[in-house]
Amino acid sequence: MPADPSSVVLPRYPVAIVGAGALGLTFAARLAATGPVALVARSEAQAERLRAGVPVGDAVFCPEAFGPERLPAADWVILLVKTYDTAAAARTALALRPRGVVSLQNGLVGEVLGEVCGGLPAGQGITTEGAFRDGAGVRPAGAGETLLPPGFEAVAARLAEAGIAARVEPQIVAARLAKLLMNVVINPLAAIFRVPNGAVLELPQRPLFDALLAEAWPVLRAEGLALDEAAARERVIAVARATGANRASMLQDVLAGRRTEIDAITGSLLAMAARRGVELPTHRAVFALVKVLEAAARA
Repeated sequence: MPADPSSVVLPRYPVAIVGAGALGLTFAARLAATGPVALVARSEAQAERLRAGVPVGDAVFCPEAFGPERLPAADWVILLVKTYDTAAAARTALALRPRGVVSLQNGLVGEVLGEVCGGLPAGQGITTEGAFRDGAGVRPAGAGETLLPPGFEAVAARLAEAGIAARVEPQIVAARLAKLLMNVVINPLAAIFRVPNGAVLELPQRPLFDALLAEAWPVLRAEGLALDEAAARERVIAVARATGANRASMLQDVLAGRRTEIDAITGSLLAMAARRGVELPTHRAVFALVKVLEAAARA
């Protein structure tokens, strides 16, 4: 008689990823090449499908996947879910009994993490790695860098061992604001015009690209962005080019009829501007356009 699955003692993993989307699967596949990694899916049914194998790049990846109902333990947990799922994902992370939880999500989620995780070390880093769904599989697109807050040196070392350009960044607040700048410029334009990242530098997108960048920089600079205006422009252009073939996450969501992260991305910037009494008309316009596209796609 086969053993009752619920009676099997699960191992403790050095790292777990909560979120089995394109980027979560990409990170998990890279990590699995150098050691054990647990991948937490939305449900046991999804976990079972993933365990059967999913194409990631040019290889079929069979992750050690789990549903939230029955979880192993893990030393460190990486969150790679949509921003509106942060609180639920953080609660799932706590069930893994980790030493710490780090988010690599878009937007700004530190406050939510702090509320859920309490005294447990928890922080938000950034990643500019790219990946998108390609039929039944996942296609990595654009190698970037991953920056982690102090205290997550062990996670950075594990990622670096897997070939991911990762390090701890002492000025992580400024780095998060730089990532937000890239997101508020590239993501909405890619979603509205339905183009890959590199095309936001071309006509007819380019005038809006320039306007979004010019409006966002002063607000983010006042919040702690460490880049001057010229350096900020160069950074955003460089990211758009480096991830030129990538489909931004907001574009993927619109095409798939899913809720977007516009509230956590452009919405965060608009909230900062409102606190400072600043109007950002171009950002407010693209926010409204993405909301229309989102509603139409989900209708």
